[in-house]
Amino acid sequence: MGALASPEAAHPEWLWHSGALVRWEEARVHVNAVGHASVAAVFEGIKAYLAADGERLLVFRLEDHLRRFAESARLCRLTLPYDTGRLREAALELLVANGFRQDAYLRPWAYPEGIVRELMLPAGARCEVVVDSWTFDSSLETVPGCRAAVSSWRRIGEAAMPPRAKAFSNYHNGRLALMEARQNGHDWPVMLNERGQVAESAGACVSLVRDGRLVTPALSSGVLPGITRDTVLALARGLGIPVEEREVDRSELYLADEIFFMGTAWEILPVTAIDGLPVGVPGAHPAAEEAAAAETGAGAAGPVARRLLEAYRRLVRGVEGDSPWLTEVKPG
Repeated sequence: MGALASPEAAHPEWLWHSGALVRWEEARVHVNAVGHASVAAVFEGIKAYLAADGERLLVFRLEDHLRRFAESARLCRLTLPYDTGRLREAALELLVANGFRQDAYLRPWAYPEGIVRELMLPAGARCEVVVDSWTFDSSLETVPGCRAAVSSWRRIGEAAMPPRAKAFSNYHNGRLALMEARQNGHDWPVMLNERGQVAESAGACVSLVRDGRLVTPALSSGVLPGITRDTVLALARGLGIPVEEREVDRSELYLADEIFFMGTAWEILPVTAIDGLPVGVPGAHPAAEEAAAAETGAGAAGPVARRLLEAYRRLVRGVEGDSPWLTEVKPG
């Protein structure tokens, strides 16, 4: 998976804060303006890809991300001082100012303005908005894999906190699951919902392939409405791959021919093993399955994931030509 963080010395020159470009060193808030304010904060993760021609920077599904950003603010009862049109301008202005010539990550985020001392922030709080950016290394050319495990932590549900809000506070749920997975020798978790059915991972949606069909939990399963998820489903349908959006039982993971995660940060990340069982290798004994995996190459990215990875790469790099999902960054 491509790293999202940049070394401190490599930070960009500019951020966008409350309506204007601000130099990195001058982007400051008082310590009392964080903490309680971040309980209700919302954000987005957006990627801009260097086109295959090496000349253009293409932002992927910018309008869709900003629409979800506004929807998250509404669900958290926050008042954004800018509409999506102004935020679109801000994102493009920032990319131009920082002069990126490689893949870049954009993060707009909103938090209540001023000094906040009330943990139970009232509805309608006006927000400050920041858009920051950094470079990243895409994993689309390397086709990585990861080992996953079903977590003992359940995914938050509509009865507790709305999973469809991309709020910082929601991500503590996935963080707990991730720490558990890493401590137990795995890479990433798969979280079940309150009904014991598959929901998502720590910041990514999940799909499985069974008998040539692509299956992914329905949005009613406690899933963030993933934009990458939506993209992958559209690509699958375009490739003639049957798609099912439905409730998914935990046991289906162990019988899947392929499993992969989907997310802006993760792109498409194949799962090579689930709870210690190599994915896509028939048999009952783990030792025998490990041997079969080593001999056949199973337990790696499967054919459906590889087709989708290639289609996704061609789309975001502009290989397929103009797409309404791509916004070119034009200097000046």
